[in-house]
Amino acid sequence: MLDKWWTASKRNKMIFKEGQNFEKMYTVTETVYEAFIRVFGDNNPLHSDLSFAKSFGFKNKVMHGNILNGFLSHFVGECLPIKNVIIHSQEIHFKKPVYMGDILNFEAQVKEIHESVNAVELDFRFKNNDQVVAKGKIQIGILEGN
Repeated sequence: MLDKWWTASKRNKMIFKEGQNFEKMYTVTETVYEAFIRVFGDNNPLHSDLSFAKSFGFKNKVMHGNILNGFLSHFVGECLPIKNVIIHSQEIHFKKPVYMGDILNFEAQVKEIHESVNAVELDFRFKNNDQVVAKGKIQIGILEGN
């Protein structure tokens, strides 16, 4: 068992390197917005009523922050160079509102590699027109097969 862990750890160390950067573009589309509401039933008027959102100083309906968590899940599950990963923890801070049609540039950087527990920590941020709209940290685990 230890030999298998050591091989997996050595192999994954070559895949992830501290300072390594990743980038992906995401667009908040009508389809994404409607699917989120359909699946989760969050019809809060800040997200669904233009007049309500404008009455609080927003230029449009504010998209659900957890749509960004969906993009984060997509990044981990589909965009990393390996698929044998699991999210251990994530933290996100919303800095600015996101609106329908916004094109978000997702950037992530490997901050720490914990070989003893086969985990990788990344800092990430979502930017819209070079302004950070959300940022945070995520820790992923590297799974070992049989």
